[in-house]
Amino acid sequence: MVLSMQANGFSLSQLFSDRLTRRGIHYGWIVVAVSFLTMLVTAGAVGIPGVLIGPLESEFGWSNAEISAAFAVRLLLFGMMGPFAAAFMNRFGLRPVILLSQTLIGAGIFGALWMTELWQLTLLMGVVVGLGTGLTAMVLGATVATRWFVNRRGLVIGLLTASTATGQLVFLPVMAALTEAVGWRAALSVSLVALFVAAIAALMLMRNRPSDLGLAPYGEMAVVPAPPQQSLLAMLASPIVTLRDAAGTRMFWLLFGTFFICGMSTNGLIQTHFIPLCGDFGLAAVTAAGVLAVIGLFDFAGTVGSGWLSDRFDNRWLLFWYYGLRGLSLIWLPFSDFSLYALSIFAIFYGLDWVATVPPTVKLAAEHFGERANIVFGWVFAGHQLGAALAAWGAGATRTVYDTYLPAFFLAGILCLIAAAAIVTLGGISRKRRIISV
Repeated sequence: MVLSMQANGFSLSQLFSDRLTRRGIHYGWIVVAVSFLTMLVTAGAVGIPGVLIGPLESEFGWSNAEISAAFAVRLLLFGMMGPFAAAFMNRFGLRPVILLSQTLIGAGIFGALWMTELWQLTLLMGVVVGLGTGLTAMVLGATVATRWFVNRRGLVIGLLTASTATGQLVFLPVMAALTEAVGWRAALSVSLVALFVAAIAALMLMRNRPSDLGLAPYGEMAVVPAPPQQSLLAMLASPIVTLRDAAGTRMFWLLFGTFFICGMSTNGLIQTHFIPLCGDFGLAAVTAAGVLAVIGLFDFAGTVGSGWLSDRFDNRWLLFWYYGLRGLSLIWLPFSDFSLYALSIFAIFYGLDWVATVPPTVKLAAEHFGERANIVFGWVFAGHQLGAALAAWGAGATRTVYDTYLPAFFLAGILCLIAAAAIVTLGGISRKRRIISV
């Protein structure tokens, strides 16, 4: 039955491709749409913990630090799987990896509906969901953009990156409302339905490379054949070999370090702890989730705009402004009165910078690391999630020990300013030192 559905998917995608080509539309945009949906619902699963901390504390009596530690495992695996996910996509193709990802996420969320012990939360929402989300993460967007597009690559990266951050945030008001009205299990059930829809779309429409349909990448004239398939052993070794080579360059460590700070100041801090932070100041969870949704909407505009800008301007200076403005907004937040007006101002300025850093980072990685850029970016993204995991755990521990989140937010802002200062030093790095694929 699965083979039959896959065959139907191949024939359907070929039919769509032929019809779109006659109308002057490249099938790569269909791949972008399916990837957008996949990353959107996957990101929604990543963002669920933002509304679960309070309900889980109330129902099971677990502390904020204990719950945050379980969710930190999810963020850590979400990032550490990135370079291996890129290798899996290179070896097995996009469709099988996406379907495995959706299956693992769905299994973890489904099992969590009946959990009663803290170790079950760690296993299901930490390990299983972390592995599942890590199989796609932002590496899927980087892979689709580099394989299917030569022109408009920055715009595509911006669109797909925006889907990740927007999915994490826009789903939250719905999840928060369901949690408040019906319970947190209802919110998890909605995520399961979304995952099923995305899996069907990937099964029917996703293709691995333009050459699968006899097409050239968007912006190219000639069909680019698929490279020789790696052996299984070479596939498993390629992330480690790539890390060894990349680790010898200053470029890699600057991208890794600044993205580490990016993760600390986004997923690990705001996504995980913003709702309980607002609860400390008397805001209802639905209201706080609404502020996160505003951040998500401005992020969509900011990240798509960042993709457009990264095709036209120096990516180092784009990153300087993104990290700098984000840092200033985080430093200002602890000194605000947490009124809806103040939070709205924060949502606008912070939202425009939420993951606007991704398109310039991917572009810099592509310029310096060639064909292995998706695996290198996977390692850079692992740094992002290491920072996110540290912030998710550290902010929860700060709240438990000191009864406040504010030092964690202030520290994240200072680190963003340090990242802004560090990124402009990239100007002295020669492109002659970049890694060329082998």
